[in-house]
Amino acid sequence: MIEVNNLSKTFQKDSMEVRALQDVSLTIGKGEFVSIMAPSGMGKSTLLNILGCLDKSTEGTYVLDGVPVHAMDDDELSRIRNEKIGFVFQSFHLLPRMTAWENVILPLIYSDSDSNMKEKAIQVLTSVGLADRVDHLPRELSGGQQQRVAIARALINNPRIILADEPTGNLDSTSGEEVIKIFRELHAGGVTLVVVTHDMEVALQADRVIQMKDGRISSDRLTGSQLAEVAR
Repeated sequence: MIEVNNLSKTFQKDSMEVRALQDVSLTIGKGEFVSIMAPSGMGKSTLLNILGCLDKSTEGTYVLDGVPVHAMDDDELSRIRNEKIGFVFQSFHLLPRMTAWENVILPLIYSDSDSNMKEKAIQVLTSVGLADRVDHLPRELSGGQQQRVAIARALINNPRIILADEPTGNLDSTSGEEVIKIFRELHAGGVTLVVVTHDMEVALQADRVIQMKDGRISSDRLTGSQLAEVAR
């Protein structure tokens, strides 16, 4: 499903070139749950942005479902994002004056979807345990509930890939566990999940942990649960 080869990304900072990614190659299969782990500044969010078609690499190739994404223009990348990918961020990115369901339907508005948007939003909010919060504003929700609204928004277009950047970073441990539980349920339903984190406990919830250092992949290994599955 996801295949990147010799991916590099260089930013211009003042008069200096900063290499955020260096010669990254990896494959993520359909339905995998993968975590990308590293301290801040090691390239993991840059890689996630490229996988999510929010940014483009300076060098290398990115093929998604057999399509060379690296060769696409901005309009084509926007279409891929809308059709195939859902995003979950650390800071939720909810609009403060819109209710939970109104925040969830935003991707449908951008995609000129049909008129049953509120009904769809309520269904997805119910699936993440927020049936009784659909008309609440973000300020009326806890951090964990806001993140679940963000997950519902990511799911509204039925994407087959969810990319999450530090999704538990602003949450207490109980709320973080609730978010990871939702991710595990999505994974069980066949969704491909890529989660960026600096937290080893979160990383080990995935079936595979990719660690990065200085813009490169330093290790790529299966977790204990997946090793046991492979050994059967």
